[in-house]
Amino acid sequence: MGLNQPLSQLKLLINLAYVDGSVGEKEENYIYNIGAANGITMETIRPLLSSTHDTFVPNDLNNDQKFNYIFSLVQLMKIDERLYKEEIRYCSKIAARLGYNEAVMFDLMLHVKGAMGANELEELKKLTAKYLSRS
Repeated sequence: MGLNQPLSQLKLLINLAYVDGSVGEKEENYIYNIGAANGITMETIRPLLSSTHDTFVPNDLNNDQKFNYIFSLVQLMKIDERLYKEEIRYCSKIAARLGYNEAVMFDLMLHVKGAMGANELEELKKLTAKYLSRS
């Protein structure tokens, strides 16, 4: 996977973090952690946090990558333990662009939590796969 996909994922996360007006510390740390997991340095991420970005979703994502995108968005949305309608709408819009039926948000909001084990993630991936309209 090229650097473009992780960067587009980070930009989507940053846009979500801005929905409530500003990027909180927990949100910022989560974005840095996602970046680090994808080999993107803090120095690269820091300037991205200063503004919102075009909403770009790559067309060449496989099903695992699509799941990772939507999972990370929902996890970020829930990180501050406050849910805003605008955040849910944003995540639903991205889910649709990823090829999910927007109803996937119900299962994601019910099952996504801060720390999840590999088995839980695999089960959630299977649960959400039925919402994918194209493979």
